[in-house]
Amino acid sequence: MRAVVQRVKSSKVEVDGQIIGEIGGGLNVLLGISVKDADEDVIYMKNKILNLRIFEDENGKLNRSLLDVQGELLVISQFTLYGDCRRGRRPSFVNALSGDKARIIYEKFIDECKNSVCKVETGKFGADMLVTIENDGPVTLMIDSEKNF
Repeated sequence: MRAVVQRVKSSKVEVDGQIIGEIGGGLNVLLGISVKDADEDVIYMKNKILNLRIFEDENGKLNRSLLDVQGELLVISQFTLYGDCRRGRRPSFVNALSGDKARIIYEKFIDECKNSVCKVETGKFGADMLVTIENDGPVTLMIDSEKNF
């Protein structure tokens, strides 16, 4: 799994002009699923993302996690995170899992997060979405369950 994690003041996702997910302060997570992903990747990514110490403490240091600050979470499926642009001009998506298999893993990730975070919002899997992100900091991190970066 791959994720682009952004600390946000607010974030929302729209489909066909309707807001389907919206949060205040917390994390916006763009989540990609690979053909290699399994349940252990879901658990690793959930634990890594929810426990990242990227929120400021009383001394202005990045020492608090989403769980510590009781922040909100917006998770959006992002197939293109597995686009391989190393050759040619058109990305290859052979490593991205698609369809029902990807949806199952995506939904497992969301369910795991809902067990830990009070507010979890989502996009619509496979839909064309408009995402509005008010990045706070900005703080943006990339996480890969295979630890490629």
